[in-house]
Amino acid sequence: MIELIQIAPLRAWRSDRRAEGQRIALVPTMGFLHEGHLRLVDAAQARADLVVLSIFVNPLQFGPTEDLDRYPRDLDRDRRMAESRGVALLFRPSVETMYPPGAETRIVPGSTASRWEGAMRPGHFTGVLTVVAKLFHLVDPDLACFGQKDFQQVTLIRQMVRDFDWPIEIHMVETMREPDGLALSSRNAYLNPDDRMVARELSLALDAAHRAWKGGEGRARNLEAVIRSRLGGKPQLQVDYIAVTDPTCLTPVEEANADSIIAIAARVGATRLIDNIRLGEGIG
Repeated sequence: MIELIQIAPLRAWRSDRRAEGQRIALVPTMGFLHEGHLRLVDAAQARADLVVLSIFVNPLQFGPTEDLDRYPRDLDRDRRMAESRGVALLFRPSVETMYPPGAETRIVPGSTASRWEGAMRPGHFTGVLTVVAKLFHLVDPDLACFGQKDFQQVTLIRQMVRDFDWPIEIHMVETMREPDGLALSSRNAYLNPDDRMVARELSLALDAAHRAWKGGEGRARNLEAVIRSRLGGKPQLQVDYIAVTDPTCLTPVEEANADSIIAIAARVGATRLIDNIRLGEGIG
């Protein structure tokens, strides 16, 4: 596995690979890899000749009171995991490389970013789209893989690719879960044992809503009520939002169907977690 931290050698490597006619996939991450990230690598390898994995904890997508400084990091472990899964190139630029002094241009999303995560974390998606756009520019991938857990993020990235006419295929990979259903996340490392037990309620609540829908309940407000009932009475858990939306623009719906997305964001203790399902698929 090649490891690069500077832009010039990355571009030289990419130029050589394009001259050879190889199809390149990108898996952008913030590191502290887990099996969910590696599942993205597997999906990328199935669709491309070589996989580039980036590790960059992007300061632009963290708010002033969020967890940038304490975001978990373990580069040695990440290297071992990436290499064991067959990653061809690990790109881990510094903040100064990605945002040199004087850098001020940002990618600002439209209305699809105004709800849910965008409302709870102002500026977050501007940071996400800016760093993803820069990685697309530097790596020049044919394909990029992202996880369904960040469904709104994937929706916005797809919109950005369409809006800028980039010839990049965006592939979304199903959320990887712990045996008890909790969505894999680097932030799960923050959970103490008691909070970890409470956190599993998010996926159980989504599953309860899915079962209600399968049983004939299509009204969004009633599906939301099923989730709130499941999550209520747990002092360690504070719900930020429950969204029943269409899958394209993420606007609220009154009647849910198989394509509808139900998304949850909640704080379990001091840790903020997100999860979602497509109703026609369920937890999986």
